Amino acid sequence: MAKIGVIGAGSWGTAISRLLANKGQEVTVWSIVEDEIQMLREEHEHKSKLPGVKLPESILYTTDLESAVQGKDLLVLAVPSVYTRSTSHSMAPFVEDGQIIVNVAKGIEESTLMILTDIIEQEIPQANAAVLSGPSHAEEVGRDIPTTVVAGAKDRKTAEYVQRIFMSETFRVYTSPDMLGIELGGALKNVIALAAGAADGLGCGDNTKAALITRGIAEMARLGIAMGGRAETFYGLTGIGDLIVTCASVHSRNRKAGFLIGQGRTMQEAMDEVQMVVEGMYSAKAARTLAQKYNIDMPIVKEVNAVLFEGKTAKEALTELMLRDGKIEHPQLPWT
Repeated sequence: MAKIGVIGAGSWGTAISRLLANKGQEVTVWSIVEDEIQMLREEHEHKSKLPGVKLPESILYTTDLESAVQGKDLLVLAVPSVYTRSTSHSMAPFVEDGQIIVNVAKGIEESTLMILTDIIEQEIPQANAAVLSGPSHAEEVGRDIPTTVVAGAKDRKTAEYVQRIFMSETFRVYTSPDMLGIELGGALKNVIALAAGAADGLGCGDNTKAALITRGIAEMARLGIAMGGRAETFYGLTGIGDLIVTCASVHSRNRKAGFLIGQGRTMQEAMDEVQMVVEGMYSAKAARTLAQKYNIDMPIVKEVNAVLFEGKTAKEALTELMLRDGKIEHPQLPWT
């Protein structure tokens, strides 16, 4: 049995806590919100973020970050990406040398263009940072619906340890050394999902969704490979797999926000209605800046930014995408 601290009690942190506790791990969940912790203690259920999912009574809850971190075999950092740096900074005094911290959020820091495990390493240099990502909506993991993800770490021993900790009959874990590719896939797919949702809001069909997913993974892979990620990662679970589920699922907050924007809501109105952190809103600018930095063509990302921040309508953005100059789908393929 491992001692695990889950830092963050949102939908994903709650689902992961349940998964680990049901495996017999000793789980402590931290939140900065006293009312949230009190609700979890009394109800054994997150009424707003994961309603209907009952949590094992063995889980401990606290607002004391030190007690959630110290003495744990593994920490799961499950706060929204915009709070990764501040939470890591607060955790740093309590983290031991070599303590494993598994990031499960998805995003890119807009001000620095850093992936989240790099932020963890910067704020907590003594930590052993890893990542767990893939097509894994909390609403389904919390109901034991079979799910498959990837654990990424710099060394195989750490990745395999994370794999053993999380693996169950309904939660399959693969391993990979490509932490950069895993993190980029998780962040960039949220931006493409906003476009897919907007297309749904405009009343487009399956043809449009398939086009956005397919061309979206091409954009993600181009940028990721230019930054040092591996092509295989973008065509695996944390690339195309996560992109498919986020663009198509009713559980996807990014798709829902995009849908509302497609129907004419502003970015702020969409975020207010979703009532959860829409990670793609924060990653969109970073993705566009990275595309410019690495001189990568990312037309879908460009149009998402235009809709979010420049006043372009979703309909105008879709027309712009459709009327671009004709392209070869795979330029590397020779003509015979």
